[in-house]
Amino acid sequence: MRVELYDGDRAGLRWSFELAEDSAVELDGYLDEGRVLVAVQDGRIVGHLQLVGLEIKNMAVVPEHRGTGVGARLIEAAVSLVRAEHGGTMLVATGAADVGNLRFYQRQGFRFRSVERDVFTPANGYPAGIMVDGIELRDRVWLDREIRPDP
Repeated sequence: MRVELYDGDRAGLRWSFELAEDSAVELDGYLDEGRVLVAVQDGRIVGHLQLVGLEIKNMAVVPEHRGTGVGARLIEAAVSLVRAEHGGTMLVATGAADVGNLRFYQRQGFRFRSVERDVFTPANGYPAGIMVDGIELRDRVWLDREIRPDP
């Protein structure tokens, strides 16, 4: 597997973004922003990470490749980009109900920063009553990780 910058049409990668974003309205607002890294295995994209400034805005791995290190490789590549560009504090947000994502990001060195209440609502384009791991998805949790620049 290799990780590389994606320079194609983002519409062609929308299917992957939709794995991580339940609101078409929100996705339309940021799909074309920042840079996108893709994980490619056997000529097929198996995951992506969108980096907008220092924020991981969207990240997903296809279901059959989850738990195989693809996500960690994408984070590692994003960290390398940030480190080479003078470092800084990387940010990522995820649903408070998604304990799997919270565990993943903490294993990648991110720490809790803040909570935004009632983000995942119909007013923001999200369907009512989304359940993740038996918990209603309502709040967004922000995490961060300080990246030191290359010497």
